[in-house]
Amino acid sequence: MPGMVVFGRRWGIASDDLVLPGAFELFIRVLWWIATVVLYATHKGKFDCHGGAVLHSYIVVLLILLAVIILTLCAVVYVSAQGTIMNPGPRRSMPVLVYLRAVLYIPEFVWACLGAVWVSDSSGGCEPAEIGLVIGAVVASWIILLSMILGLLIVFDPLGSLRRPTLIGEASGLRDLQSSESSQLFYTARSLAVRVWESRLRLLCCCLPQDDNHRAAFSSISQLVSGFFSDTDLVPSDIAAGLALLHQEQDKMEHCRDPDDVIPHSPSSPIREDLEVELEKAAHFMQFAVAAYGWPLYVYSNPLTGLCKLSGDCCHNRNTESDLVGGDNFGCNFSSILHVTGLQYRDFIHISFHNQIYEIPFFVALDHKREAVLVAVRGTLSLKDALTDLSAECENLPVEVVSGASYAHKGISQAANYIYKKLVNDGILSQAFSIAPEYRLVITGHSLGAGTASLLAALLHSTYPTLKCYAFSPPGGLMSKALAEYSKQFVISVVLGKDLVPRLSIPNMEDLKRRILKMVSNCNKPKYKILLHGCWYEVFGGTPDDFPTEMENRREEALNQPLLGEESLLVPGSTSYHSISSDDSPTHPTHLPLFLPGRIIYITEEGPSRRSEHCFSQVRYRAEWSNETAFHSVLISPRMVADHMPDVVHRALCSLTSDRPFSLCPSSHSNKQRTTPAHLDQMHF
Repeated sequence: MPGMVVFGRRWGIASDDLVLPGAFELFIRVLWWIATVVLYATHKGKFDCHGGAVLHSYIVVLLILLAVIILTLCAVVYVSAQGTIMNPGPRRSMPVLVYLRAVLYIPEFVWACLGAVWVSDSSGGCEPAEIGLVIGAVVASWIILLSMILGLLIVFDPLGSLRRPTLIGEASGLRDLQSSESSQLFYTARSLAVRVWESRLRLLCCCLPQDDNHRAAFSSISQLVSGFFSDTDLVPSDIAAGLALLHQEQDKMEHCRDPDDVIPHSPSSPIREDLEVELEKAAHFMQFAVAAYGWPLYVYSNPLTGLCKLSGDCCHNRNTESDLVGGDNFGCNFSSILHVTGLQYRDFIHISFHNQIYEIPFFVALDHKREAVLVAVRGTLSLKDALTDLSAECENLPVEVVSGASYAHKGISQAANYIYKKLVNDGILSQAFSIAPEYRLVITGHSLGAGTASLLAALLHSTYPTLKCYAFSPPGGLMSKALAEYSKQFVISVVLGKDLVPRLSIPNMEDLKRRILKMVSNCNKPKYKILLHGCWYEVFGGTPDDFPTEMENRREEALNQPLLGEESLLVPGSTSYHSISSDDSPTHPTHLPLFLPGRIIYITEEGPSRRSEHCFSQVRYRAEWSNETAFHSVLISPRMVADHMPDVVHRALCSLTSDRPFSLCPSSHSNKQRTTPAHLDQMHF
């Protein structure tokens, strides 16, 4: 639904967004009115204290004012509940009601001020209940007025004055604007949106140094964020409703799918045979990826004992150990790494917790159990890391042995180059291999660390051909197709469940936007019903609602055709408008496709996927080889963030390796390969 136009500008709220907030205020106002009526009825004719006559008049006017506000709110809630997201016709009177409700704030403000004056000057001798009523009325009025001001700040659209001409033109039937005019309007709005987002980022990151790297990152992120929904006429609640509908639709499709429908491999396939081996190795190296997060994740994973275990180690002097281990900014991080990995301080070559944009922490250690020189890279844990994540433009990553285009995520590529220079130019790897020349190089990391580890492995593979990389929950928009194919020789990626990050790429987000547009365009239910049922479904589970969506009663090939309502939600002149109006235009023409690295192990839960269905049962997992095509769409779920957490991934891997015969599913349940003692011997490098 297009944003509501009142007071001469567009706002980030639609005419059907006032049902729930209006109902809440209505409930408060009714209770307030009833309490006032009860007090007035019990004290009628007894306002004989000093200032009693003023109090009597105050209460009478307050009752009348509350009654008018209640009637107005009833009308607002009723009208706002009419129609659907794409059918605002029954709500055409909403702007008038909004103006009326805004006018009623004036006498309410005046009466709140008069009540405060009466309490301070004329309440002597009056009963406590009478004084309490006036004080309560004054406090309630001020709370509501301040909440209204806060709400206005939240729904204020900085681009509202620019979007208004388009909306007025459409309302007047002037939809066929000249292409050059509409494109110019969109370009102007987009430029202003970029400036607005740059200002927001500078305010959010005011504590960070404003150097060239940060300014370049702010500009890049602003271009990315401002362009995502700037070409649509959606408000945040429309997006929330679309996500709720999409989640339920995806769950319905998942319930209809064969649970054993996985990638088929022949029983003798080497891909199938090494799954158990790679899972054992992944479970082992995941602990180093977890350790790279330092003390914050350790305390989070051990809330009762973590601080106690680290407190003694953090307080005593580690000068001797710092002399033996190179690096900087140890703090309590070194102690937590020792606890998580079980290594001795003499096993560490270099530890760095230096953190800037495009420069992320890592450590190098000797893993004697696996005979490996291990490089572990930390994932996202700071605002600077988030800026690195969001610098999602493509940049060339020169790898000589790759045939084809070699490019990668800009922020992660620069982070990989930073660590590469530290390892090679500072002689860190040379030092490690001088101590253990027979060991092989292993690089690991989680999330941002996984993406950095994968690109770092690509840079080092020609020098260290036996190198292996284990990337846990890597970002989906990471590297070019040629680079991804090359990385399959030495990178193993592990993805858990409905994790958002491995599915997070600009093309995937554009696809998600198109799906949201189709959902909200074709649903014939009021938005408040969609949101209420969606919240219930997310929290308590149950059966997906039968709201009509674009996937019902339509053939599969018809899903690629735009809906009439979908086109009306796009700003004329924008890229999405042209792409949806033309079958030949790509969905995301301005962004190069990026892919997950290496071979992919996909871990999912066995049995019921809803929380309410296995609250009292142990979660069991299954693992299978997958490919990048399985992660070309974002899955909406409450688990999309939880499945990304490093401790959850580590727990899933440990569960698989401890209960292997019942959990591994390379092809089907009937063809599981059990680990034998001879097979376990192959798990060492």
